[in-house]
Amino acid sequence: MTCYPASARERAMKIEQVILRALSKQITFWQAAHIARISPRHLRRLFERYRRRGFDGLYDRRKGRPSPKRVPLEVVTQVLCLYREKYFDFSVRHFHEKLREQHSVDYSYTCIKRLLQEAGLVIRTRKRGPHRRKRERRPMTGMLLHIDASKHRWLGGQQHDLLVILDDATSEIYYAQLVEEESTPTVLAALREVVEQRGIFCALYTDRGSHFWLTPKEGEIVDRQRMTQVGRAMRELGIEMIPAYSPQARGRSERNFGTWQGRLPQELRLRGITTVEEANRFLREHYIAELNRKFSVPAAQPESAFVPVSGKDLDRIFSVQQERVVNQDNTVRIANRTLQIERTKWRGTLAKCHVLVCEHLDGTWSVFYGPHLIGRYAQDGSRYRSEESPRRAATVEANLMERGNPAPPAGFPLSTATAAEGSADTRTGQITC
Repeated sequence: MTCYPASARERAMKIEQVILRALSKQITFWQAAHIARISPRHLRRLFERYRRRGFDGLYDRRKGRPSPKRVPLEVVTQVLCLYREKYFDFSVRHFHEKLREQHSVDYSYTCIKRLLQEAGLVIRTRKRGPHRRKRERRPMTGMLLHIDASKHRWLGGQQHDLLVILDDATSEIYYAQLVEEESTPTVLAALREVVEQRGIFCALYTDRGSHFWLTPKEGEIVDRQRMTQVGRAMRELGIEMIPAYSPQARGRSERNFGTWQGRLPQELRLRGITTVEEANRFLREHYIAELNRKFSVPAAQPESAFVPVSGKDLDRIFSVQQERVVNQDNTVRIANRTLQIERTKWRGTLAKCHVLVCEHLDGTWSVFYGPHLIGRYAQDGSRYRSEESPRRAATVEANLMERGNPAPPAGFPLSTATAAEGSADTRTGQITC
């Protein structure tokens, strides 16, 4: 008689007791199967084996035999060698995808994870925390966008910030670029690209970083009356900003960064990418589309909440704006630069006037007096001549004219002109400065 472990003998004794009760008519075969937690059909099989072989027939004959579904030894060796030598810093999910896509190893995720854990190559993680209720996604794209950055050694050496904008309804990534640091200019550049490509959205979900919100006291609610540069730009576009007060509140973007950190550094290493410029080009041309294909989900409603951009001067909106008072010599001092304002046709001098100085994302400068554009300057503060004006200047003038602003080229009659002189130009919007 074969020697079986104590657990197998205990199981066989329980089955024998149930069968004897069924034979003595104390219970039915269906009730006996329910007690033994097996099907009535399998219980009848055991009864036939018990009748022919006695107690020994109740043991499970599969004990000690290798499973017919076991993974071949050569496949196990291949998987472990690939993980040790090539994919040592990949997550199990990412490694499993690579096995299927590039090495034709078509075993389940659980099987691969168990192999790595038993070999000591992957640490068993602790169980998840208590159950929390999931916040439902917004039903349409463009209703709510998340923006956040994650500091990590994406290129293996110095830490950089990965700035990501994704849609709450679908988890589709609209923007992802490596920057030296998450700041007002980098955030404005990211939001402008999304607005130009997709349109104006409804709301933006952010953390309480100083470039998004002003918080009077650490840990307290934000001050919605005092706007940052990003808040001012969103207000001009009619976009609502929503602050998050904990990482758990930003769970969707936080989980998204877990995916980024478990995949992007490894993909960059495999492709030999070591510079920020190459990494951003790889993200823009290839990897964002790949992640969207794998992880984005359909929206509950097929419509879109994005609104096309029309009649908006995005160069002015997405700039760092500061108010200044013009000096007696019609200059403005800002950031160690002196911006010289030229004479205008509609006012003798702008000395002591309050003007708005805009530092654009490309480093150039513009000065506005009310709705009037009174000067455009290069990065060093030198004034653009008409033949050197960038393409953005023509765009600004076109947007201003579309809104009915007569300032460029300020060809309307002055307030001191005679009626005969004023009859030559009848455009509206005349002002008396």
